[in-house]
Amino acid sequence: MTAKGMTKGKAQGGGRQALRALLLGAAVLGAAVSHPVAGLAQGAAQAAEGSPFATVLKINDSVITRYELDQRMRFLMLLRAPGDPEAEALKGLMTDRLAAQEARRFGLRATPEEIAAGQTEFAGRANLTAEQFIEALGQGGVAPETFRDFVTTGLLWRNLVRAKFGGSSLVSETEIDRAIANGVNRTAMQLLFSEIIIPVEGDPEDELALARSLRDSITSEADFAAAARRHSRSPSAGRGGRLDWVEASNLPPQIVQILLASGLDRASEAILLPEAVALFQLRDVTEDQRAEAPAVEVEYAEYLLPNTATVQADAQALSARVDTCNDLYAEARGQAPERLTVTKSGLTEVPRDIALELAQLDPGEYSAALTRGGWRVFLMLCGRAPQSEAPIDRIAIRDQLTSQELARQADGWLEELRSEAILQQP
Repeated sequence: MTAKGMTKGKAQGGGRQALRALLLGAAVLGAAVSHPVAGLAQGAAQAAEGSPFATVLKINDSVITRYELDQRMRFLMLLRAPGDPEAEALKGLMTDRLAAQEARRFGLRATPEEIAAGQTEFAGRANLTAEQFIEALGQGGVAPETFRDFVTTGLLWRNLVRAKFGGSSLVSETEIDRAIANGVNRTAMQLLFSEIIIPVEGDPEDELALARSLRDSITSEADFAAAARRHSRSPSAGRGGRLDWVEASNLPPQIVQILLASGLDRASEAILLPEAVALFQLRDVTEDQRAEAPAVEVEYAEYLLPNTATVQADAQALSARVDTCNDLYAEARGQAPERLTVTKSGLTEVPRDIALELAQLDPGEYSAALTRGGWRVFLMLCGRAPQSEAPIDRIAIRDQLTSQELARQADGWLEELRSEAILQQP
C-alpha cells in the first residue's frame, strides 16, 4: 500500500428469427445458476408431471405452477438465452415471486402505462413492436400473459431497488477518477476451454437432457474430451473439443461469466445456443499478452520540501492536510513559484523515475522517494486517463457506476430474500 493509502480510506417463423436478435437476453436475464437452484429445478420438473396447474414450488405464501414453469422455459428458449432453460426458468420465477411479495409489502404497483412502455422497450430490442413481439411469442407457444407478467415483475423490482438504495448509491468525484484510472489499467484476458456442441432441430429437450447427463458424469478433462469425441458435432470434436486460446472480449459476456463461474476442469451447465446445446470446460485463464496497452495521459504535482531529517514525517503530515493536487496551491502560497509544478502529459513523455513512482500511485496518493537539487519531491498523482481526442464523459461514467452499485445492492438484497424464504416442494 502506498503512503496515501495508509493514511486515508478513499430475449417460429419470421418472428422467431427476429427474437434471436435479442443478444442472449443479456439485459434481462441473470448469470449461471448455482447447483442448489439446479437441484430445485430437477425436483420441480418431477413434481410437474401432473396437472398443468399443479404446484411445483411454493415460496412463502406464493406458488409456482407447472404451467408457469413451462411457459417461462418456452420464453427463454425462444430468446435463446444462455444456460439451462429449466433451471433458469425456476430461478426467474422464484425472483418474480420474491419481488412481487416485496412490492405488496411496500404498496408498489405498476400502472398499465408503465407495463405497455416496458413491453414496447423490450420488443424494440428485437426491432419489433410490442404487438409483433407478442405474435411471435404466440407462434412459439408463449401466452401474452407470460410476457406481460415478466415485464411487470421486472418493473416492480427496479422500482423497489431504486426506492430502497437510490439515496445510498451516490458516486463521488474520486470514484469517477478511480474508474477512469482502472479503465487504463484493466488487463485483457484470454480463456483456454473445450466445447461440446450438440445440434438442435426443433424442440431441444432431448439434447438438453443429454447435455445434463454428460455434465453430471464429467469429472475430469479426459472425461470431457471423450464425451466431445462421441457427442459433439463441432470441428473441434476430433481434438476432444479443445480450442486454442480465445480473447474474452471476443466471446459473449454471458458465456465468459458461465465459464468463469464453472471453475477450472468442471463442465459448465447445459447452455442453449442458437440451433445447439453446448457444454464448456474451462482449462486455463491468463492475461492477454498481445493486447496493446492504451495510450495514457497523467497529471501529477511536484512539491519541493526541504530535505531534512524529518522530511518523511513532514510529507506524511502534508498528505494528511491535502486530498487533491489543487490543495497543494494553498500550501505553496507565498513561496517561490518553482516549489510547486503541476504537469499534464502523455505517459511516454514523463521522466522515467517519476513514471515509475506514478505507476504505484492512485489519484490523490503521494510518494516522497525522489530528490531534486537538494529538495525532496512530494510527488502526487492528480489523475490518470486514456489519451483520446474526445473528452471523457464523466456524467456517463457516474451513471454507469451508479447502476453497478444499485445492481450490487440489489443482488445482495435478493440473496437475503432467498435465504429467508420458505421453500416447499409437493
